[in-house]
Amino acid sequence: MRVLALVFLMFIVGATAQAEWLEASSDHFVIYSDQKEKSVTDFAARLERFHAAMAWVYKQEKAKPSPSNRVTIFVVSDRAQVREVVGTNNRYLAGIYIPRAGGSVAVIPKLKGASKSDLTGETVLYHEYAHHFMQTNTHRAYPRWFVEGFAEFFAGVRFKPDGSVGLGAPPYYRAMELSYGRPVPIRRLLDFDGGVGSKQSYDSFYGQSWVLFHYLQMTPERAGQLPKYSQLLATGRSALDAAEAAFGDLDRLNRDMEAYLRRRNVNILMVGQSSLSIGPVAVRKLRPAEAQMMPVIIESKVGVGAEEAKRLVVEARKIAARHPDDPTVQAALAEAEFDAGNDDAAIDAADRAVAIDPQQINAHLQKGYALARKVQSGALPKESWKDVRSQFVRANKVENDHPIPLVWFYLGYTKQGELPTKNAIDGLEWALELAPFDASTRWLVAQQMIADERFGDAVQTLAPLAYSPHPGEHTDRALELLQSVQTRLEAAGAE
Repeated sequence: MRVLALVFLMFIVGATAQAEWLEASSDHFVIYSDQKEKSVTDFAARLERFHAAMAWVYKQEKAKPSPSNRVTIFVVSDRAQVREVVGTNNRYLAGIYIPRAGGSVAVIPKLKGASKSDLTGETVLYHEYAHHFMQTNTHRAYPRWFVEGFAEFFAGVRFKPDGSVGLGAPPYYRAMELSYGRPVPIRRLLDFDGGVGSKQSYDSFYGQSWVLFHYLQMTPERAGQLPKYSQLLATGRSALDAAEAAFGDLDRLNRDMEAYLRRRNVNILMVGQSSLSIGPVAVRKLRPAEAQMMPVIIESKVGVGAEEAKRLVVEARKIAARHPDDPTVQAALAEAEFDAGNDDAAIDAADRAVAIDPQQINAHLQKGYALARKVQSGALPKESWKDVRSQFVRANKVENDHPIPLVWFYLGYTKQGELPTKNAIDGLEWALELAPFDASTRWLVAQQMIADERFGDAVQTLAPLAYSPHPGEHTDRALELLQSVQTRLEAAGAE
């Protein structure tokens, strides 16, 4: 239970009455903020330039994501507000990012730009979006040092007045840990888990990961070693074997890293403005009803516990009663009612939203969730799973590449105790293509692959989950299952 949530709600509801909330919509991001239009527009453009710079470096640009697969960013007043939304007293928290299929969200303090010496909310967002970018563009698992070094490298972004972007600027906020923290021994750093499973705690892991990645990426004497390392990993070599084959003597590598860290200046990777193609940023002022509901929307999207949901729905009902004809407000009420366990009320609110705006995707989803829970609870007969599937088919027609209707169409069979159709399995796997960062979807796909005895595919699917930079409820089980499937594959190969 997040005891600070009510304080946040009381504070922001008062502020919202005077605030003019804006929505900035671009190819890869949706931003909600009550700052001035230029500030919000410039932020959206910076994010798109950041994405374009990474895409240029790796030449892996994909088609634009569907609307709900963009990252939604809520900009709140300060770090204290971020902590209150999350429900933590961690004074070092500068921002959060939650990867979810069809609903990845970030919450950061008001925009002040990236800082050379301070870990700002914007810098945290660049770090986390680098993870998002990597997971979206590769299906492989990488060692932890590489994953975090990659994110730290790209989080050091500098936006130049001429439109160019610099990547790899030093993270000065890591200086203390690199100077005084316990260093990770080089072989432990290069092992797949980066020393996470050891009894020792290593304070300088992130800083060392940045040094190693930057050194390999930017120095002529190590040119070509990072791609070779990646290729060796792809062939199945262990993390340490690949490192020794690509980087040579690891003790020397460690000495070279220490010398690199002592350099007064390091190069950054410049990407010229002509190489950065970004789409337009559309800005609109939220309707007064939407602005009033923003605190509820932010809390709901971040996630609420049972007690908090009961408090939040009371505020949602008050706002919705004043604005019965606003589809966004009614959809937000449907979500709040569902979170509070009120399935019939959630369905009623969702129906009101869809009656006003048939394209209101969140309302379609909340109705589907509520119907599914009613079947699971016994309030509706087991045969009603077909109605659940039909509801998510309707949602799919609103947004064809939204992953959640695809996932729930599949679940509509398995939760009913029936074998999923090929169409349902194909849809589930496409949902993972759309949202490869979503742990729950990845887990479902791996389970289905194992059931279908596609063990090689299951290993590839499980590995990014087992070694995720965002450990979650599936991580330990995924590692255990991965090892079990690998054993079965090895046994089958020996026969």
